[in-house]
Amino acid sequence: MREAYDIIIVGAGPAGSTAAKHAADGGASVLLLEKDREIGIPVRCAEGVSKLGLKSVLEIQDRWIAQVITGARLVAPNGTSVEPNAGGIGFILHRKIFDADLAAMAAESGADIVTKAYVHGLRTERGIPTGVCLRHLGKDMEIKASVIIGADGIESRVGRWAGLNTVTPLKHIDTCVQMTLAGIDVDPETVEFHFGSRIAPGGYLWVFPKGSGIANVGLGIAGTASRNRKAIDYLNAFIERRCPRAAILTMVAGGVPTMPTMDTIVQDGLMLVGDAAHQINPLSGGGILNAVIAGRIAGGVAAGAIRSGDVSAKRLSEYPKSWEKAQGLSNQRAFRIKNVVTQLSDDNLNKIAEILQEVPAEKCTIFRIMETALRKHPKLILEAAKIFA
Repeated sequence: MREAYDIIIVGAGPAGSTAAKHAADGGASVLLLEKDREIGIPVRCAEGVSKLGLKSVLEIQDRWIAQVITGARLVAPNGTSVEPNAGGIGFILHRKIFDADLAAMAAESGADIVTKAYVHGLRTERGIPTGVCLRHLGKDMEIKASVIIGADGIESRVGRWAGLNTVTPLKHIDTCVQMTLAGIDVDPETVEFHFGSRIAPGGYLWVFPKGSGIANVGLGIAGTASRNRKAIDYLNAFIERRCPRAAILTMVAGGVPTMPTMDTIVQDGLMLVGDAAHQINPLSGGGILNAVIAGRIAGGVAAGAIRSGDVSAKRLSEYPKSWEKAQGLSNQRAFRIKNVVTQLSDDNLNKIAEILQEVPAEKCTIFRIMETALRKHPKLILEAAKIFA
């Protein structure tokens, strides 16, 4: 590590590594800091992405793919299932390999990368960030930079240190837990989504295959629901019913913000990206592709700001403006849809599933599911209208 860089990025997940690559590609000197000893560990993710989405942001590498997905199954509270025509292929990733490769791409572009680097504060002058304070291998140090990019996840402290409002209301943060199970009976090419107040109140449960007999099985519940029962209790109950003899290979837990992007994600000399900026899809909880998109934009804007000699919030605001056009508006729509979906009772979900069983498989698209639900149950239109209004 040098004493000073143009840009320091805190957190080497997909958002941070992508930002590092594009900032370095733009001619900036870049330092990427990761608190864990190995990039990509732990994997706190269901690891699912669409092929089309991944292809739109990266050149796909075979080693990233744990399983190709060709179908989906939606399971209502009473067990009635619907298999919609997803209209495309999906992947379950090897996130450890994927994350490591993104960091390697950043290194190839010229970024310096340091692991086991625990950032514990910002260096400031007249209230403006000018570097970071960190501890690396037992040594405390300060490193200067013109721009700090916080890519340190939902637990982000970089934004808080800078005075940004990073608080997520309890009703808009899902409590999530996941186990990777071996010895589970799954269709290796079909992902499952289970819904209902007794399964995952305010959220959903997923079964994402990672090969024959192996799957990521997890769930997210509304933060308010966790007051009454823990997420792990819901997951244990499902596993006991579905695959009581399965072996647990890994277990992870964490929170997922299910709300639109934060109102303010830049200030003088500072940017937030990825989960730190709440750039997750509020409906699905997915954040991998959004992180790459945001990182690409943020890195490019930061490098441009360095070239121009202007790292003010006004100059850096090109990033949130571009993000809104690329994905932010879509996330806002997903948030509104989430608010409608979470109003549905178990009885409504069961009725919708039963109706959709009559729809031919090739016509059972996600749009058709929404359209059929509203058409067959006019009460839902009123509920939706109230939410969207």
